[in-house]
Amino acid sequence: MPAITCPECEAQIELDAGTEVGEIIVCSDCGVDLEVTALEPAAVQLAPMEQEDWGE
Repeated sequence: MPAITCPECEAQIELDAGTEVGEIIVCSDCGVDLEVTALEPAAVQLAPMEQEDWGE
């Protein structure tokens, strides 16, 4: 699988063979959550932060 560059710290991340579009991966260098947006060519973006609703 191809390697992508983390948009936060610019580390190179190897995508696993089973990686799918929409999957959330974690950068091993800085720990940020990344969402896979495409596979051909491989692309990621910062994953959206989910808001807690605290049961409201």
